[in-house]
Amino acid sequence: MTVPVLLVAGALGAGKTTLVNHLLRHPDGRRIAAIVNDFGAIDVDAALLAPSADGIVSLKNGCICCSLQGDLLRSLMMLTRRRPSPDAIIIETSGASDPAAIASALLDPVVFAANPLDTVVCVVDARQVADRPALLDDPLWQSQVRAADFVILAKVDLVAPEELEQVQARVAARHAGKRTFNAIDGAVPSPVLFSQGHHAPAIRPSLRAIEATERFETMSWTAPLPLSLPRFQRAVGELSSVLLRAKGFVTFDHQPDQPLVFQLVGSRVTISPCADTAGDDPMNRLVLIAEVGRLDRSAVTTLLDATTTAPANRNARD
Repeated sequence: MTVPVLLVAGALGAGKTTLVNHLLRHPDGRRIAAIVNDFGAIDVDAALLAPSADGIVSLKNGCICCSLQGDLLRSLMMLTRRRPSPDAIIIETSGASDPAAIASALLDPVVFAANPLDTVVCVVDARQVADRPALLDDPLWQSQVRAADFVILAKVDLVAPEELEQVQARVAARHAGKRTFNAIDGAVPSPVLFSQGHHAPAIRPSLRAIEATERFETMSWTAPLPLSLPRFQRAVGELSSVLLRAKGFVTFDHQPDQPLVFQLVGSRVTISPCADTAGDDPMNRLVLIAEVGRLDRSAVTTLLDATTTAPANRNARD
């Protein structure tokens, strides 16, 4: 049983707890647990989150970065073993934490096998950046954004439109290429943050669900033959600037009997072994998500089709 992890980082007061609260209160058919880390002896964040869900674990008395081999990993194990198990675990870091160390620990093969790192987001307070542009030069802030797959610009309702444009430009100038999403009261469409875990057969109609449907589009791609790893790497490199995320199963010609789980989030790619996907399903199956209007389905299909290895050419050099 694997339970993916969403890692939420950001400066003190940026709006991380508001984001986590919103996800817990609007799970979109997922069972979500949370691990929170308030820096200090009083776990304020856990108290704020308590009304939202009962799957809350609080790590007290210190920065979560110092608990990687202790409380954090034990908490992940405990939550993963719950029955019914959660579909996702959110880890909210302290504003004093550099998430790079946590992400590195979660990418350890042993940890990743049970709790794969799904998405890393950094919450940035738009009002704070508008008032204090020098914040963007803070080394810790830069490390938090650098470790993230996506930047969540919070409290955008507290800045004027012209201020928001300046804030977005300032963030982009320092970390070009990071996809940024605006959020009010922590509302971020879940397709950006979670790659799986829907239990409900259909999401109850809501404004938020409609917005997500209108903003994002998906497509599927399958192939019955193994892929060429070099060609697939080149294709992923081209698609990474268009896609928000992609996930599925791939098999490469140099190991045709070893199916792998593939995931792309932002510009980060992970490939890990998986159990044999027996059955009649194609050996390569991907689901791709992008913002509406950015997916040229014909071009994407052509690009990915070119990564397959024809039976007669499986031993050919790329």
